[in-house]
Amino acid sequence: MSSVELDGTCSLLNKFEKLSWRPSDKMLHICSLMFRTSCLYLFPPPTGHCVPPARSGHRCVADSANLYVFGGYNPDFEEAGGAENEDYPLFRELWRFHFATGTWQQVHTEGYMPTELASMSAVLHGNNLLVFGGTGIPFGENNGNDVHVCNVQYKRWNMLSCRGKRPNKIYGQAMAIINGYLYVFGGTTGYLYSTDLHRLDLTTREWTHLKPNNAPSDLPEERYRHELAHDGQRIYILGGGTSWMSYPLDKIHAYNLETNYWEEIVTKPHEKIGYPAARRCHSCVQVKDEVFICGGYNGEVILSDLWKINLQTFQWTKLPAIMPEPAYFHCATVTPAGCMYVHGGVVNISGNRRTGSLYKVWLVVPSLLELTWDKLLKTFPHLAQLSTLQLLNLGLTHALIQRFK
Repeated sequence: MSSVELDGTCSLLNKFEKLSWRPSDKMLHICSLMFRTSCLYLFPPPTGHCVPPARSGHRCVADSANLYVFGGYNPDFEEAGGAENEDYPLFRELWRFHFATGTWQQVHTEGYMPTELASMSAVLHGNNLLVFGGTGIPFGENNGNDVHVCNVQYKRWNMLSCRGKRPNKIYGQAMAIINGYLYVFGGTTGYLYSTDLHRLDLTTREWTHLKPNNAPSDLPEERYRHELAHDGQRIYILGGGTSWMSYPLDKIHAYNLETNYWEEIVTKPHEKIGYPAARRCHSCVQVKDEVFICGGYNGEVILSDLWKINLQTFQWTKLPAIMPEPAYFHCATVTPAGCMYVHGGVVNISGNRRTGSLYKVWLVVPSLLELTWDKLLKTFPHLAQLSTLQLLNLGLTHALIQRFK
């Protein structure tokens, strides 16, 4: 690779890119002629037709080919779809952003989609989108503690039938899958904040309320809208807070899966600017031993920074990327290749305004495969319209062809 090419590759790292998009072919007939220009080029998009309307409190996950966005909230009647949205001010819907074609499509599913559509937790496990908890209108009264599963390949929802002591009906909790177990920590009922830790065996579907060996005074502070990371041995709690405070990041609580103890880890500050600001309602993704936090709210201002912590050294690093719009209650996820996507969120406190913008940022140097794939799509934008046989004849692998599906 030449020095020019290498410089171009490095320039992609830690740089937010705002994505333009177009509606999928199936959605084009829905958009009237007067809206088509807006659907193609303008931000924010027109309400409810071609792309997801502006929202907050939603969640997103990603695989190699697609970003999936579920749920959300917007009190603005027109932005939320007006009278056409029977679930106003919530969004009882699942959207897919197809990376290869840059198109949004609302996924029409079968089965029972959950009604707790704000501040739920979501993870992707194979082809299964697992959604737990969350709240609906009125917030704090219509909470959930069921595990809903949507198979994104077959587009069908099911509710897991579980045994054991399951968590209270909560929202704003965080969860992660580790070695076949789903761990859920914290959250709120809307009145009380939790420090509970639960585990669901995804094989036997049995819930267990874990009782750490610590004295009560050694437990993490009760919180919601925090995030989780893990290294296989410990679960790390990052940020979060209550309606009146946000927790700092100079120390991190970690639950040791082997000893059943909570530990407090002192992190290392950036040598010049110290620690990240305390925050809640931020986003967090993990790439191997590195964890990235983005945006959020510290009780006074909306944040737009991007930080990284290494789970071996616990060193904080402030990355040069800055979110084009400071946001909280947004969602973020990372692809297997290391590209983070950030969608939506609250971008103005006094105006209570939300956005429908979508950004991506590479957290690792893209592989040669990903660079070539990106160049191929930009040079030949109509590849997705070819048949599988035609794509094979052009030399594309089966794995790359699957990205068009």
